[in-house]
Amino acid sequence: MNDFQAIADRVEIEALRGEFTDAVMMRDRPRLASLFTPDGALRMPNVPAEQIGREEIRAGGERLQSLWDFFVQNTHPGTILLDGDTATGRAYIQELARTLDGRQGLNYAVYHDRYQRTAEGWKFSERVYEVRYLDTSPLAGTAPRSETGPADATAAPAPDVSFADPVSAERLERVAAALRAGGFTAEILDDVSAARSRIKELVPEGASVLTGASETLRLSGIDEDINTGGRYDAIRPRVLAIDRATGADEIRRLVAGPDFVVNSVAAVTETGSLVLASGSGSQLPANAGGAANAVWIVGAQKVVPDLSTALRRVEEHALPLENARAQAAYGMPSAVNRLLILNAETRPGRGTVLLLREAIGY
Repeated sequence: MNDFQAIADRVEIEALRGEFTDAVMMRDRPRLASLFTPDGALRMPNVPAEQIGREEIRAGGERLQSLWDFFVQNTHPGTILLDGDTATGRAYIQELARTLDGRQGLNYAVYHDRYQRTAEGWKFSERVYEVRYLDTSPLAGTAPRSETGPADATAAPAPDVSFADPVSAERLERVAAALRAGGFTAEILDDVSAARSRIKELVPEGASVLTGASETLRLSGIDEDINTGGRYDAIRPRVLAIDRATGADEIRRLVAGPDFVVNSVAAVTETGSLVLASGSGSQLPANAGGAANAVWIVGAQKVVPDLSTALRRVEEHALPLENARAQAAYGMPSAVNRLLILNAETRPGRGTVLLLREAIGY
């Protein structure tokens, strides 16, 4: 290799490392994933996270970035050792971050890199993140905010979001991929008719089944199929027959651990999180893990980009509609007293999300 080629390779690899930091700061997950070879790996033992392949890297980046209040990364040049069409190197990192749940800190880290020359130029074949110093003391500063501007100076302003219109097929595929990366089973179905048929395939006859208080289930006919069809040991009719004053403990035990819980959600994010809201919280334990199996039916209008938008959807869209329903049905308002956020499923095969191409429920 001549000196000019070596210089060009070093410049391109350094630009690749700079591109990585820019994609992270601009929250451009597709661009971030494109910087890796198709089977490239991003390993971050301190997080912990390990993503193999471009789709996992994109989905994993979305999941991590959805947790940030703000994030700043600086990259400092490190070594590059060329070896024909491959190379190794290190880049030195300084980061400041605060997450939406209040965790914050400053760290200094090293990326241990492997690079591969491809037809598209140099790409990462592996990045391994090693933290060398971590300070979790409260940060004195904050992300600049304007009255209408973004919460993070590095983030683009949030676009207007329709909470009632079905999203595109491309966005549904993105959600499904992110859910699968988080351990959920995700299927995309055309309509509620397909969902009703799929429920009969997923839930065996005779299983104990708890249905959530869901307009999606009511409007689709799934609630009626389960609770009045005689095919299952339906929990909800049994609960309604128990005196609440004397049978509270029995009700609590019945709803906490059925064979299956079948429900919907208030929102699903493109980063692979499910968000459920409840007034009493009685149905949340089964969804969180008490039920041996869970199936969630989700209309295409419930897809949102991230968790912050999901919480907006709960407060600005779902709650007003549920409040109107509760007033008409019970003569009392509804409230979001309990929130459940499912970011991943740790038991393989337990949770199935049926994403519909059409809008249903709210």
